[in-house]
Amino acid sequence: MKQVPLTNLLNDLVEDLHNPGLLWQLLAVAASILLGWGLSRWLRARVEQQRAQTNVGRFGVESFARVVGPLAIVSLLALSQAVLARWQHVNLIKVALPIFGSLAVIRFTFYLLRRVFARQGQIGATMLTFEKLFQLLVWLAFALYITGMWDDIFYFLDHTVVPLGKYKVTIAAILQGIVSVAVTLVLALWAGAALEERLMHVEGMHSNLRVVLARMGRAVLILVAVLASLSMVGIDLTVLSVFGGALGVGLGLGLQKIASNYVSGFVILLDRSLTIGDTITVDKYSGQVTRINTRYTVLQGLDGVESIVPNEMLVSGAVQNSSLSNKNLALTAKVSVAYDTDLDLALRLLEEAAASIPRVMKEKPPSAMLQTFGADGLDLAVVFWIADPENGRGGVTSDVNRAIWKALKENKISVPFPQREMRIIGPLPGQSA
Repeated sequence: MKQVPLTNLLNDLVEDLHNPGLLWQLLAVAASILLGWGLSRWLRARVEQQRAQTNVGRFGVESFARVVGPLAIVSLLALSQAVLARWQHVNLIKVALPIFGSLAVIRFTFYLLRRVFARQGQIGATMLTFEKLFQLLVWLAFALYITGMWDDIFYFLDHTVVPLGKYKVTIAAILQGIVSVAVTLVLALWAGAALEERLMHVEGMHSNLRVVLARMGRAVLILVAVLASLSMVGIDLTVLSVFGGALGVGLGLGLQKIASNYVSGFVILLDRSLTIGDTITVDKYSGQVTRINTRYTVLQGLDGVESIVPNEMLVSGAVQNSSLSNKNLALTAKVSVAYDTDLDLALRLLEEAAASIPRVMKEKPPSAMLQTFGADGLDLAVVFWIADPENGRGGVTSDVNRAIWKALKENKISVPFPQREMRIIGPLPGQSA
C-alpha cells in the first residue's frame, strides 16, 4: 500500500514568518490566551466563593475550573482558525492548537487521577511517577504530530498484526482498546467519587443509606464503563457468560468467605444495626465504629488501636452495641465501710459524690445500695448513668471513686481493709515448754 505524503507543520510555519498575515495570527493567539486565562481566574474565584457558602453541588464546576483555561484557549484558537483560514494561512494557530490541547489533556487527567486515587490530599510517589510519564508521553505525541511523524507511526502500528489465538489483531487496535478501557474506568471512578461526595452532604438521609447508595452507584458505574469500553473495542459481550460461570465456580470453591463478608457488609448498612460512631463489643474486640466497608468494619479502641473485623462476624455472631437505640450506659462503683458506720449517711454520700461528676447523667440520678455484709465491712455500691460511652468508662469511674473517697474522708467514715490475727499455739521451735 502506497504511503500518503505527510505535511510538516514546522516547515509551513517557517514559510509563514515572511507573510504579513502572521501578525493577525499572533494577535489571535495572544487574545485567545488572555481571554482563556481570564475566564479561568474568574471561574475559580466564583468556585471559591461558592465553596465558602456550601459544599454541595460544586464538584462539577470545580473539576471544569481546573482545565477551563487551556480548554477556553483551544476553543478560541479553533474559532480564530476557522475565521482567518478564509483569507490567509493559519499555520501558527495550527501549532498553537495541539500545544494548549495537550496542556488541557494533561491538567484534566492529573485532576481526575488525584480526585480518584488521592482524595485525602496525599500524593504518593507512584502517582507522581505516573503523572511524569503521562506528561512525557503527551508531549512526545505532540512533538511527533507537529513534525509529521505521527502518521508514519500510526501507519506502522495499524498494519502490524499480532496473532491472539485464532484471531489477528493490530497493535493499534490493542493500544486503542487499552486506552479506551483506562479512560472509561477513570471517568467511572471520578463520577463515583462525585456521587459519593454529593451523597455524604445530604443531611436528611441516614449515614448508612448514603454509604450504600455511594457504593452501589460506584459499582454500577464501573460495570457500565467496563461493558461500554469492551463494546467500543469490539469484544463480543457474550464471552462474559463464560467468565461469569468461572467466577461462580471460584466463589463456590474458594471465595465464599470473601463473598459472605461483602454480602454481610451490605446487610449491616441496610438494616442499620451498626452506624459509624457506635461503641460495640464483638468477640474480644471492642471500640468505636470508625468505618464500615463492604468487606470489613474498623473499630478504634480507647487506646487508639484499630481492629479490622470481618463483616461476617458482625452478622453471624453476637454484638454488644452500647448505642443502638440510645447511648445511656449504667456503671457501678463499689466501696466497703466499717460496721459501725451510719448506713443512711454513707448511702447518701455515695449518691451525692457520683452526682457531682459532670459526665454522670442528671436525668437518671445515681442510686446507692447495700450489697452484702462482707467479712471486713458493709459492701456498698452506687449505680450511675453516662450518656457518652464513646468517651470511655475508666475515666468517669475513676472520677466517681475519687469523689466517694473524698466524701468518706470528710465525714470520717473509715474504709476497712482485711486484717488477720496469727496465734502461735505451743512453744516455738528450740524453746522448752
